[in-house]
Amino acid sequence: MSAVPTGPGPRTGPGSRTGRVPRVKSPAALVAESGADLEGHGLKRTMGLFQLVCFGVGAIVGTGIFVGLSDSVAQAGPAVVVSFVLAAITCVFTAFSFAELGGAIPVSGSSYSFAYAGLGESTAFLVGWCLLLEYGVSVSAVAVGWSQYVNELLDSLTGWRLPAVLCAGPADGGAVNLPAVVVIALAAVLLVRGVRESARATAAMAVLKLAILVVFCAIGFKAFQDGHLTPFSPAGLGGIGAGTTAAFFSYIGFDAITTAGEEAKNPRRNVPIAILICIGVVTLLYCAVALAAIGAVGADEVGGRPAALSYVVNQVTGSAVGGGIVAFGAVVAIASVVLAVMYGQTRILMSMSRDGLVPRVFERVSPKTSTPVAGTVVVAVVFAVPAAFSSLDAVVNLTTIGTLATMAVVNVAVIALRRREPGLARTFRVPLYPVVPLLGIAFCLYLMYETGWTTWLQFAGFLLAGALVYAGYGRRHSRLAAARTATADVTG
Repeated sequence: MSAVPTGPGPRTGPGSRTGRVPRVKSPAALVAESGADLEGHGLKRTMGLFQLVCFGVGAIVGTGIFVGLSDSVAQAGPAVVVSFVLAAITCVFTAFSFAELGGAIPVSGSSYSFAYAGLGESTAFLVGWCLLLEYGVSVSAVAVGWSQYVNELLDSLTGWRLPAVLCAGPADGGAVNLPAVVVIALAAVLLVRGVRESARATAAMAVLKLAILVVFCAIGFKAFQDGHLTPFSPAGLGGIGAGTTAAFFSYIGFDAITTAGEEAKNPRRNVPIAILICIGVVTLLYCAVALAAIGAVGADEVGGRPAALSYVVNQVTGSAVGGGIVAFGAVVAIASVVLAVMYGQTRILMSMSRDGLVPRVFERVSPKTSTPVAGTVVVAVVFAVPAAFSSLDAVVNLTTIGTLATMAVVNVAVIALRRREPGLARTFRVPLYPVVPLLGIAFCLYLMYETGWTTWLQFAGFLLAGALVYAGYGRRHSRLAAARTATADVTG
């Protein structure tokens, strides 16, 4: 059997410095090692295009619109619609890059694997480090938001609420956020059972929450008043920019589609299509929901209000029944986000473990369920702790800047691979290259700037910690480095 290509080999000859050769893994090596064109490293191909689209919608639509809308409206007022569009444009430019790389390198590692192929191991590790933050805080924050709507649903159905001590962490006046732990545990059980069961559950929840949001729009637009849209931008361009940064959190998760590369049917075709469909559907939905909510009751009533969508329906209908239905939709929607994002996190860790950059426990796939059982349990426990005891508001901006950084790297990786791998089979190509990926980088940098200098300092410290982990563990255990050393010993 011929050796799998792993990228540029050691340089030889006068003046060579083998130790300085960048550790770049070729797309061919990534695909071959994962079995992405076959069955995928012990994983089963069970997700078609519809399941992928539902998976993407499941990963995106949740806390960002059901809970985070009020924060975005508080920043931008009725101009939050512009904020959603600007955030969507940032995602669209990068979505084109994800679509190209997802079709060319259909593996589970998403941004991490794309960075490994385009920019090298050290950059890839830091991207994976940022993805741990993105997915970890997203799941924990989403689980915390789930508690708000669980209480809203219980109140509408029974008139009873969970005691405050059991639905908030110590920083928020409680003892433990029990519903947050429950939803993470339920997601872990589904993920352990198998990807087919998880995909079916995600698809059902995605269809249900889309239907409820469409009904919400119908109710809101029935009570729409033009006067509620004035003044349209009370805080000016600064408010729109701040609203865009807040709204961007609502789009986090679309990249999770690429983590299904080894469990998707015909991934080279279906992954790019699913990404673009998801961004289009979600953007239209977000803008419609924001307009309906503000047009019905006004920006002042929506901004900063917990469970805002239930409140809007209650005000319009004069009954708590409609708000209870929306609360039920939110409970389902947020649970589907937890499920989809936890899925993505386990697959990224599996890819990093396969490369030796994190412990091997994350790459072990159960022969019975064809899922990484041990890795899923570890992820669930790690995510449940901050969800149960912490207030995550302080790190939401840190999550946003980390996500934007990984998106910028994906755009750079497209450019790097176009130059180094011009013959790579691409089922989708970024239009108007290189303008679109460059615009993607520019928009990401703009939103990163809008997060503020405090967030930049936090992000610098976070990257420094990642670099130390890579130097202390990842670099020493890298299988690519070990393979190169073995090759050098043989040829030398």
